[in-house]
Amino acid sequence: METKLGIWEKYLSLWVALCIGAGIGVGKAFPQISDILGRLTVVNVSIPVAVCLFLMIYPIMVQIDFSQVVKAARTPKPIITTLVANWAIKPFTMALFAWLFMGVVFKDFLSPEVAQEYRAGMILLGVAPCTAMVLMWSYLAKGNMGHTLVMTAINSLSMVLLYAPLAQFLLGISGIVIPWETIAFSVAVYICLPLLCGYFTRTQSIKRRGIEWFESRLISPLRTVSIIALLITLVVLFSLQGNIITELPAAVGMIAVGIFLNILLVFALTYLISKPIRLSYEDAAPTAIIAGSNHFEVAVAVATTVFGLSSAAALATVVGVLTEVPFMLFLVWLCRKTRGFFYQLQL
Repeated sequence: METKLGIWEKYLSLWVALCIGAGIGVGKAFPQISDILGRLTVVNVSIPVAVCLFLMIYPIMVQIDFSQVVKAARTPKPIITTLVANWAIKPFTMALFAWLFMGVVFKDFLSPEVAQEYRAGMILLGVAPCTAMVLMWSYLAKGNMGHTLVMTAINSLSMVLLYAPLAQFLLGISGIVIPWETIAFSVAVYICLPLLCGYFTRTQSIKRRGIEWFESRLISPLRTVSIIALLITLVVLFSLQGNIITELPAAVGMIAVGIFLNILLVFALTYLISKPIRLSYEDAAPTAIIAGSNHFEVAVAVATTVFGLSSAAALATVVGVLTEVPFMLFLVWLCRKTRGFFYQLQL
């Protein structure tokens, strides 16, 4: 059912910019609040962020037709494409960009030790495929939510098997440990809990009130809740870490350039290859968005465990946290602007 954009979706870019500014302002003006929120963590996952992400993803889960999930699981092309992009392309292109920018382009501005740790942090970020936030990006891009849910579940399983070996290969550090607790907690809070709550809400609402009431009375408020939760997440993230932008703007810029170019490259490769393999836009958009995005909690957890909380490697992964939402919203905008590229398949 096609609906008109509400004020929150129509002016989303404006709200995002305002919330980023508000988050930085809150973090600078009330550092004690940021300190308190920063200490509220479980296995390296921020509890305030986890609550915000649950409120963001739960309304999306309610809107998923779970019969489409079964159908998506039987359609292998998007899943295979995402796995290839996440594990055979993105980690290696990120390693290339990390070497290019930290070892060549910005070499004269960094000490060898700092440059090496920035490279390590960027690689740790590139090896971790996103598993939860992509539900929001796919939703905003009007992608196939059944496929998105299946692909995020497969990403979670593949990360358990492939993250540490691939990170060790690219970094040459045998001491990399998989943050089992972080992965398990993230999957439970960001995917399993919203999925169960969403499924229960959907089935019970339709059973008691009917599909017409569900679509006309419940869906619209849920869309608003999801967007507002995204904006609150931005305020929380930037109040916790946004001081880095004002204190180390040059470092943030140097790291962000490589991360953005890698995201854009992997997204473009996956998005463009989706047409010749005959994916529809609704499947191509989430496939490419998942390929481009990163799981920043896992990257931060590994960087702080291996290199230390105050290391340059940890800083690089935090830059990934701060740039994730703006970068991915740009990809959502690209998808929606190029939607007709895929509809030409039907001509």
